[in-house]
Amino acid sequence: MLRTERLILRRWEDADAEDLFEYAKDPDVGPIAGWPPHKDVGESRDIIRRVLCGREAYAVCLKEDGKAIGAIELKLNGHTDMTERDDECEMGYWLGKPFWGQGIMPEAAREMLRHAFEDLGMTTVWCGFYEGNNKSRRVQEKVGFTYRWTTENVEVPLMHETRTGHVSSITREEWEHGTVHAG
Repeated sequence: MLRTERLILRRWEDADAEDLFEYAKDPDVGPIAGWPPHKDVGESRDIIRRVLCGREAYAVCLKEDGKAIGAIELKLNGHTDMTERDDECEMGYWLGKPFWGQGIMPEAAREMLRHAFEDLGMTTVWCGFYEGNNKSRRVQEKVGFTYRWTTENVEVPLMHETRTGHVSSITREEWEHGTVHAG
């Protein structure tokens, strides 16, 4: 479990299925990140068991009530196509629409970067977003990621389409330099 000023990042549990469905059913949340809206609580429970079960997959929860309002994960080697190195990983995240624009995801992402570099010994964290997902792009900019490249015709299998994908990364050195100067 990881903590920030306002958040708890903890493992997903079956009991989170209703909270997950509440936000994952919204057509403004999943499709822009590459996955279809959830159809029912059963599907959300299945997603918790099959997708949100990675070693570094966390429910983003407000400290005040502990309810899952989003997800953040460090996808380790073997679970990402962005790197084949064991000392690099990919960060992915999404947040329920009622919580957009409150700085919650940058707060969660900063803690995940700290965790990646200090606790897990990563040297680089990669992150991507699809064309048009400006909220995800802004989170990456706010926490210090640097744009690296754009790829056309990226397969988005869960949406049965191709998109333009943008890739960013942050190295441990960039993160250390940024945290020293960011206070």
